[in-house]
Amino acid sequence: MNWSNWVYLGAGLLLGAGLRELLVRINSLSNSSPLPPTEKHDVAELRQQIEQTQLAYQMAQEMSQFKAGFLARTTHVLRSPINGLIGLHQLILADLCENPEEEREFIQQAHERALKLLNLIDEILNVARLEHGTNKLDIQSRSLAELLQEVYDLTYILAENRNFPFKVLLPDPELRILVDPRWFKQVLINLIETTIAKMEEGSICISAQASSTNNLVYIWIDIPTYAFVNTEPINLITSEDVFAKTDEENISFPIGMKLLLSQTILEFMGGKLEIVPFVGATEQVEYITRLQISIPQFTRTPIQ
Repeated sequence: MNWSNWVYLGAGLLLGAGLRELLVRINSLSNSSPLPPTEKHDVAELRQQIEQTQLAYQMAQEMSQFKAGFLARTTHVLRSPINGLIGLHQLILADLCENPEEEREFIQQAHERALKLLNLIDEILNVARLEHGTNKLDIQSRSLAELLQEVYDLTYILAENRNFPFKVLLPDPELRILVDPRWFKQVLINLIETTIAKMEEGSICISAQASSTNNLVYIWIDIPTYAFVNTEPINLITSEDVFAKTDEENISFPIGMKLLLSQTILEFMGGKLEIVPFVGATEQVEYITRLQISIPQFTRTPIQ
């Protein structure tokens, strides 16, 4: 076990102790006599803190395990579509197609799956090239409002086609950030597309604000919790091909890997991806997850 695993283990123990203390406090308050409105509000806030802390820890743990077993998980992700391709080819080679039309349909399916598989490999290779230094970032000063508008223009149709409300609250046009525009937009688009693909109901909202305490800008993506949380246990290597159970027509990365790739890209731009408490109506907290992207702000150096 390397040092990073020890760090996560220690953080988990401390987090567990803190959550236990909060739960005891909430239970004691809940089991006592009827609470006045102010104390009821305090209990609701405590529950909100626990839920968001558990969610953030779960996502951090998932990303950590993907990082620790990246090769194993990547192999599993790629294995399922490859098996699908082999199966289609075997049907064709064994002359099991009923007619030329069915054979052509199988070939078309195999071609589409091959293209999706190629896209997955390209995503991994692009990030690997960044780490290796083969791909160079083009860091520029860009208006955040313009970048968010471009992201919205490229993704709103996906939400509109499935009747999901999608809103972007544009910041001051003068607010500028230091990013590689292409990679930054790609991270946002990947997160939005992944969310929409898993959504059944709910909405998406993007907002932003410059920090008053440091030279960072925070971009918040508020999404339905269920659409970006994997409640299944995480197994790096199992005797069973867990990804073979997924819909092969919708070949994509699991949540943890998607977050890890996005986090890696943002780190090269001096940014960060994390989960923070959602600020809003108490009854919404349980259903909404806030992804926070922090990115360096561009500030003009005053002329001496």
